[in-house]
Formats: sequence, structure tokens, C-alpha cells
Amino acid sequence: MEDKKQKKNNLNIQLDENIAEGTYANLAIINHSVSEFVVDFVNIMPGIPKAKVKSRIILTPQHAKRFMKALAENIKRFENAHGVIKEFEQPNIPMSFGPTGQA
Repeated sequence: MEDKKQKKNNLNIQLDENIAEGTYANLAIINHSVSEFVVDFVNIMPGIPKAKVKSRIILTPQHAKRFMKALAENIKRFENAHGVIKEFEQPNIPMSFGPTGQA
């Protein structure tokens, strides 16, 4: 009976080759409304005053919170295995991009 329950809870996730390659981003811009969080991933290059959004993910508030918890847990595991991730001071990047978030 346990095998049937396990099989029922399995999720078959497919990963397309293009998606599997990933997209590099070194900036995330987060906006929100009462019903969704919008996370735009951007690749900015030094000395180039223009950057494009490479990927946009739209999440419900509940999924955004679950994602935050999962990311925090994975960072904790990474640091336990590899040491503390050093944070460097980032230059202030003026944003002229999209609407601002609502509280």
C-alpha cells in the first residue's frame, strides 16, 4: 500500500535542453502587487549602461514565501559544506525600469 502512495506522490518533471543550459543573471529586481511577485533576472555588464531582462518569473505570494524558505535552507546547507558566502558591497544601480512594488 505504501508503494501506491509513493507512486501517486511522484511528479515527473521534464527539463528541456535549452532551459537546462540556464541563463546567467547577476541582478534580480523584485516587484509585487497584492496577488503576485514578479522577479526579473538581469545580466548587467560593467561599463555598459544598458541591460536586458533575461528571465521573468511570476509567483503567487504563497509560492514566493516557499521559494524564500527553500532558498534560505539551501544557502544554509551550502555554507555548512563550503563556508560562509562573502558579500561584497554593490554599487548603487539607478533603475529606470517598470513599476514599483506595492505594499
